[in-house]
Amino acid sequence: MTQPSRDILQTFDNPHPGRDYTIEIVCPEFTSLCPQTGQPDFGTLTLTYVPEGKCVELKSLKLYLQQYRSEGIFYEDATNRILDDLVAVTQPRRMTLVAAFTPRGGITTKVTASFEK
Repeated sequence: MTQPSRDILQTFDNPHPGRDYTIEIVCPEFTSLCPQTGQPDFGTLTLTYVPEGKCVELKSLKLYLQQYRSEGIFYEDATNRILDDLVAVTQPRRMTLVAAFTPRGGITTKVTASFEK
């Protein structure tokens, strides 16, 4: 099994590179596997960013995130790895990823990772 790869992520030119504006993308069906139990984890990812020269293309983002469905990974690692990959391909001014996972054993977890140029 191979790790999720950022190579699938595509971008397009920011149509307004001279202006700060915010893009918010909500992915309510993120799934991965618990590395301890192999059980599925479910979460909502909220990506908020101010683009520089590139914006992420949504279909490629969906396909990228689907790679995590069979990945045994802790929430903290998944959140930071996804943020790192998105920053690498888009080179934004600012980007924040909030990963809010559904309850497991009566505990909810929310992981927030940020980048600023």
